[in-house]
Amino acid sequence: MTPFLRLAALLVALLTALDSRAAKNDFVHKEDLDAARPWIEKHFGSPAELPFSFKVGDESSKDVLSRAKLDRSNKQLDEDRIEHSLVFTDEKSNLEIRCTAIEYYDYPNVEWTVYFRNVGKADSPVISDIRAVNLQLAAPPEKDFVLHNERGSRATPSDFQPHETVLGMAADLRLQSLGGRPTNGAMPYFNLHWPEQGMIVVLGWPGQWSIDFKRDGGSGLTVSGGQELTHFKLHAGEIARTPLVALQWYQGDWMRGQNIWRRWMVDHNLPRVEGKLPPAQMVACSSHQFGEMIHANEENQKLFIDRYLEEKLPLKYWWMDAGWYINDGTWVTTGTWEVDKKRFPKGLRAVTDHAHEKGVKSIVWFEPERVAKGTWLYEKHPEWLLTPPANPGDQLYDPNWRLLNLGNPEARQWLIDRVNGLIKSEGIDLYRQDFNVDPLLFWQNNEPEDRQGITENLYVQGYLAYWDALRAAKPDLRIDTCASGGRRLDLETLRRSVPLVRSDYLFEPSSQQAHTYGLSMWAPYHGTGTLVGHSAIGLNTSEGVSEYDFRSHMASSVTACWDMRDKKLNYDELRRLTGELTRVAPFYISDYYPLTKYSLNDNRWIGWQFNRPEAGQAVVQAFRRDKAPESSQTWKLHGLERDAEYRVEPLGHGESSVTSGAALMDQGLKIELTNARSAAVYMLTKQTSEAGG
Repeated sequence: MTPFLRLAALLVALLTALDSRAAKNDFVHKEDLDAARPWIEKHFGSPAELPFSFKVGDESSKDVLSRAKLDRSNKQLDEDRIEHSLVFTDEKSNLEIRCTAIEYYDYPNVEWTVYFRNVGKADSPVISDIRAVNLQLAAPPEKDFVLHNERGSRATPSDFQPHETVLGMAADLRLQSLGGRPTNGAMPYFNLHWPEQGMIVVLGWPGQWSIDFKRDGGSGLTVSGGQELTHFKLHAGEIARTPLVALQWYQGDWMRGQNIWRRWMVDHNLPRVEGKLPPAQMVACSSHQFGEMIHANEENQKLFIDRYLEEKLPLKYWWMDAGWYINDGTWVTTGTWEVDKKRFPKGLRAVTDHAHEKGVKSIVWFEPERVAKGTWLYEKHPEWLLTPPANPGDQLYDPNWRLLNLGNPEARQWLIDRVNGLIKSEGIDLYRQDFNVDPLLFWQNNEPEDRQGITENLYVQGYLAYWDALRAAKPDLRIDTCASGGRRLDLETLRRSVPLVRSDYLFEPSSQQAHTYGLSMWAPYHGTGTLVGHSAIGLNTSEGVSEYDFRSHMASSVTACWDMRDKKLNYDELRRLTGELTRVAPFYISDYYPLTKYSLNDNRWIGWQFNRPEAGQAVVQAFRRDKAPESSQTWKLHGLERDAEYRVEPLGHGESSVTSGAALMDQGLKIELTNARSAAVYMLTKQTSEAGG
């Protein structure tokens, strides 16, 4: 095929995709796409004003790329995406700089990653100040930009707290993660809004990142971000990369932009198995009863599985937590990845086979990166381990810990083989990876002046390659990301995994409500746990089952931490509440609308709506906290059809009613909760003529 015919075929494919997608996604408007296309053409077309920057020696990227040889190509990935590849080869530095950008037809989104490869036979010049994104935005004269972003996870009630910052004419703001884990302290997700429009900017980097927002005193705003420290030469054949950058345009208010983002996450990012999205689910563990898994054995694990099923609770996965491996009596002694045969003489396989026979899958916890003193890895392969500096400052680690260097190909291959072997031999369906150490000082320790940041860069590449290898070996494997709770929730990680426990803070109602409120802005799938019995907080029944607590902990995935040996629990109530969860949880990946302001105060109400406009369904959740004085609230709903009638069903209590979409959006839904510390859940269903609506 001639170049002209190839170009013509590509244009036909593009137009066909655009035409077909227009009918598939009514939420995304032509105006959104029209805002994105010219920018993408300007920055990745020919000639391109590339939206990233760096230095090679004392030269700017503009100077290097202007003299380099450019090879450009496009590849149709599927009906919704085209890949633009720009490969620059610079003979002076012997560097190949490759930018891979993916343009989406069905969303106003583009993403890119830049790779640096030393194609020479000697070390390259120092590459520094690499900014994965470096772009300029303009607002109408004398208008401010408003930045919407969130606090990261720190195992506190305020994890994922939304923030709104006005970027005035003299604004100069820097944000960064803490300690090397990407959502530790701050989230790398940003929504910039200016009059009637906005842009979302996201860094996908499972390491230490920073981003700057700087006004120029007029209408302009510079956005510049990437791996925080980059000042390294590359050895011959070595490759470094930037964070993944994702941009999204939108028209209208900023929450509309968030819902376009959520839909893009669902359609193009949530990890699928056999084409299926992660399921809404209830899982269970016995960590609170047996000291994680330190006091667990084959007998008590089987007992708990059987008791959940005996009580007819909807158990989908049985979770075996930290401590199933050989250790010194504490679960933190990770580094010997062998099943403790004293407690599990037939391996974990005896438990997972038992679960599988009853239709229950398995989750098993790993923390392969942190290596404790005295373990197999510590003693046998010290050359694979990164050592921390003597003075940790406020970083989270024990000086006796080491970090398995995933940037070392030999160490990584050993880990791939070892964990793949355990997944197969022990019958593991869902791999849970924890990470309870701040890695930054391990990465930076003993780096020479001309190699600063390279250990982190190679490590991040190795981490992603490790997970990709696990998924390649077992295509139906699901992965759960945990790093002391939700401290590793960057975009690259969320393309491969979901967080089943989003924060390590207590399973306590007000904080869990706030976590759902905040994290739902960016992540359409996340989970938490729930307790009952005498260890639970704020019980309001003698049997230790609290409707308020349970509803506060509803999520896409809920981990039951119940002592199933206690037959006095109110299992009828647990069956009713888990039945509610089964109905409500699938809505959490749909459109999201906060119905109140964010708050942790006990004297407030908090609530939200999840909306499925294509299905004509919605869920509203409302919480009256302990000291909230008002017994009722009226909230205006969103995204309904004005001319349609909706059946409003209060779950558990009260009678259903039928109300028009216009009334629910204009006058609002009145919610009455007579008692403080109570919750309501409403299911809305559009009525059809066959249903008498």
